Amino acid sequence: MRVAILVLLSVMSLPVFAVGYAASIEQSKWELEASKFSCRLSQVIPLFGEGEFNHEAGETVRFILKPMQGHGLKGSVQLLEEASPWQPGIATRQIGKVTFAANGSIAVPTGYSQQMLASLYRGRKPTFLAQNWAETGESVRIGLSAANFPPAYAAYSDCITELLPVNYRQIARTAVLFPSAQWRLSDSTKARLDLIAIYVNNDETVNSVYVDGHSDAQGRRLANRDLSKKRAEVVADYLEKKGVNPDMITTRYHGERYPVAQKNDRATRERSRRVTIRLDRD
Repeated sequence: MRVAILVLLSVMSLPVFAVGYAASIEQSKWELEASKFSCRLSQVIPLFGEGEFNHEAGETVRFILKPMQGHGLKGSVQLLEEASPWQPGIATRQIGKVTFAANGSIAVPTGYSQQMLASLYRGRKPTFLAQNWAETGESVRIGLSAANFPPAYAAYSDCITELLPVNYRQIARTAVLFPSAQWRLSDSTKARLDLIAIYVNNDETVNSVYVDGHSDAQGRRLANRDLSKKRAEVVADYLEKKGVNPDMITTRYHGERYPVAQKNDRATRERSRRVTIRLDRD
């Protein structure tokens, strides 16, 4: 009986088994998908899925951990910087904590993502440590290998320098405002239109640009209609001068017919004195 109790106690004292997913040095490959619209640097994590650094035009870098299928992981996860196999004696450092989404992926905030890139550049191994896998009490380590990372990171850095300053979501629907009774473009409006022109001139899928002029309800209706026409035309002319194909541009003007709200207070009038620019693409 005493022997059985000792055996049971020794089993209970064993460390909880840890499941590990990571590419070996031989398996470690970093793939870059580069364009003017995004830079994606990814690594396959055997038997688990993929990890990807995604830097979209006009945005900051985000790392996404993508499982191939459901893996029973949920809740909070520790994000660690561990030593690679060729770096004995280097202590583990915690970068932060992140959380599994409902679909099993992890979207890492920009600050942590930047730390992960720096960690890989130093040859370290960013690792996600999750506890209680599928309610079994086991822990899981999901790591990225730094093997073969430096040349891929150099190409990724070059890609980032070539990104457009904005992405489609940021400029697909734009409104520029005008002072009362004015139609000339301010410097800030020109800067916004410059970004729209740069994007349209680089994205071949954009096939239409709709420019709509508006006014507030102050003054005579016919005068307001004429003012909204001048506003729309000056915006369309500026886009053309910046290289946008005039055949793509549809210019319309509506006077005071479409205020941003039914109120007639100062804030509503200021927001109603506008030109909207809408992009459509295939």
